[in-house]
Amino acid sequence: MTDPASLRQTVISEITDLLQEEDKPVPTFTDDLVLLESGLDSLGFAVLVTRLEETLGYDPFTEMDEPVYPSTLGDFVTIYAKHAPQHAQ
Repeated sequence: MTDPASLRQTVISEITDLLQEEDKPVPTFTDDLVLLESGLDSLGFAVLVTRLEETLGYDPFTEMDEPVYPSTLGDFVTIYAKHAPQHAQ
């Protein structure tokens, strides 16, 4: 899944599911949404990355030469798009 719109929707869907499971409010998702203000804590982000790895088949954070910590939703989606396997659909 390298289509940016589909990738973005998958990320948003997983974040929404996690927030709803924790009875937390779901924010309005824009590319400039600051991740630390999304309602997810560090454990929530770890669960998010694990779920996305199961869904997408890869974890871009383990494939990076240098660690990058995205600050916004747009940055987060860009990291996933940039590190998507070439054979992903």
